Amino acid sequence: MTSGASPLQAPVEAFLRHLRVERQLSPLTLGSYAHQLEVLVSIADELGVTDWSQLDTAHVRTLSARSKRQGLKTASLAQRLSALRSFLNWMVESGELKANPAKGVAAPRSGRHLPKNMDVDEVDRLLDIDIDDPLAVRDRAMLELMYGAGLRLAELVNLDCNHLEIGEGEVRVIGKGNKERKLPIGGGAVTWLGKWLSLRPAFAPQDNALFVAKTGQRISMRNVQKRFAQWGVQQGISSHVHPHKLRHSFATHMLESSGDLRAVQELLGHANLSTTQIYTHLDFQHLALVYDAAHPRSKRGKS
Repeated sequence: MTSGASPLQAPVEAFLRHLRVERQLSPLTLGSYAHQLEVLVSIADELGVTDWSQLDTAHVRTLSARSKRQGLKTASLAQRLSALRSFLNWMVESGELKANPAKGVAAPRSGRHLPKNMDVDEVDRLLDIDIDDPLAVRDRAMLELMYGAGLRLAELVNLDCNHLEIGEGEVRVIGKGNKERKLPIGGGAVTWLGKWLSLRPAFAPQDNALFVAKTGQRISMRNVQKRFAQWGVQQGISSHVHPHKLRHSFATHMLESSGDLRAVQELLGHANLSTTQIYTHLDFQHLALVYDAAHPRSKRGKS
């Protein structure tokens, strides 16, 4: 938060402390809350609001309208309103407010975009990295593990060496909300993780981080994103390769093969099944393509 003299800031700072200490949200999530609430404080100041108790539904709608006029996209606007609702809910629970004026203000609807994914042949082409270079070995190990276990980017970079059980073909992951899950990893990932672990000591790692940069420090999320994108270009993948694309591809391919939505939910670490259900739309697309190609009566809409 900025160091301005707005009387609205102190409760926001207390809320952010609550998120950090009691709810133990990740730094990335905390940063998002801080940014959205900082902007909202600025707009509320312009509207002449000097105390959160003065905020009413009309103010909230004005905040939303101003954000939209400033070019905020639908998803970002929904995130901003969600941050405001969470903050005001906390104010109500703390006894600072009698009611949440943002509760009845709905974010604009947006079409639910299906995750982008690569097909199996593209994944195979991406993973076909066999270069005698330690960083290339590290990158292939990361790619194999990301796709082989469906990890989030933060989960990948936060892995420590003691999270691996190579002999068992398993990895222990700390996911969202500090929840731990144990995941199986495939033979390809086991092989390349073993190769990387044999090379890792040469980088003089400064802690127990599994994946380190040339400096010996834990590799950053930005570095992983950059390296994955570079390998996508080098391996001739037509679309932009990024960590979430590998996670989406893992989920899609697992669902297409197994049809077990709850198992995929557990593997991805989704708290709610509804989050995983978006992949059923991708699965239907796959089934529809198979149907159209194979069924003798599939020429729908044609006479």
